[in-house]
Amino acid sequence: MNEENSLSAEDQARVDQVINAGYNRTERQPFRPLRLLAVLWVVVAILGAVSWYIGKQSGFL
Repeated sequence: MNEENSLSAEDQARVDQVINAGYNRTERQPFRPLRLLAVLWVVVAILGAVSWYIGKQSGFL
């Protein structure tokens, strides 16, 4: 990008005001990949158990 396309001081102040206002300043909790892995493992284990139970009831296992 060219330096000629930069915003004027007034426009930049308006942009900063919008960015810093309202829902744009939502605080987020830190990302926890191990918690996500644990949740996914539990969901896969539950789905596996349900499918095993259905297979056992249907006579496939």
